[in-house]
Amino acid sequence: MSPGAPVVRLRGAGRTFGATAALQDTDLTVHAGERVALLGASGAGKSTLLSLLNGSLRATSGTVEVLGQEMTGLASGRLRALQRRIGTVQQGLDLIEQVRVVHNVNAGRLGHWSTPRALSTFLWPRESSEAQRALDRVGLDWALFERTERLSGGERQRVAIARLLVQRPELVLADEPVSSLDPTRAAEILRLLHEPEEARALVVSLHQPELARRHCTRAVGLRAGRVVFDVAADQIDESLLTELYELT
Repeated sequence: MSPGAPVVRLRGAGRTFGATAALQDTDLTVHAGERVALLGASGAGKSTLLSLLNGSLRATSGTVEVLGQEMTGLASGRLRALQRRIGTVQQGLDLIEQVRVVHNVNAGRLGHWSTPRALSTFLWPRESSEAQRALDRVGLDWALFERTERLSGGERQRVAIARLLVQRPELVLADEPVSSLDPTRAAEILRLLHEPEEARALVVSLHQPELARRHCTRAVGLRAGRVVFDVAADQIDESLLTELYELT
């Protein structure tokens, strides 16, 4: 998408689980090129919001539009096609622990391959040079043929980022992608999530306001499923954080 074009539009979006409202009456617009940090305590609604944007959850109220398509009621085939344009890094990482790293990285391209080609790559890895380049960028140049289960938590996190890099999505959704990383590596990963595509939009949940200030253009604060602020990232101050994390 061209820089500045709307990538995400939520209007009154909400999601309930039984009697529990995980997200309520949410309005949010994200444009191409923006880097939006979601801040808030655990259970504030950050993961639910990201799940609405990648189509793994459907809104129970309001509308959710992503990359120009309304998500509610989208047929399964069209949803899968849309999800190929969205890169997601979940808290659980969704890696296959028992296979070699190259297979997990190549999973970022599976949606672009035919079924026979996708199946054959588990016998002989395809495009391993692209996987190697992605691993080089996340500091795992040695790990291409390592078994994923042998890696540390932080190293697995970087494998998930490498998988996203080979996917080349238009929208990146990342749920606490740097929680296991040191500050230097965390800063590098946040840069990689947005580059090299200038038009790529990033929505990332973070627990560290300082990372949001340094690496994002906007910050959206969520509390009890509601947006309590939406400001330029450099405007995050103690009064906003006190409002966000104050116990009720």
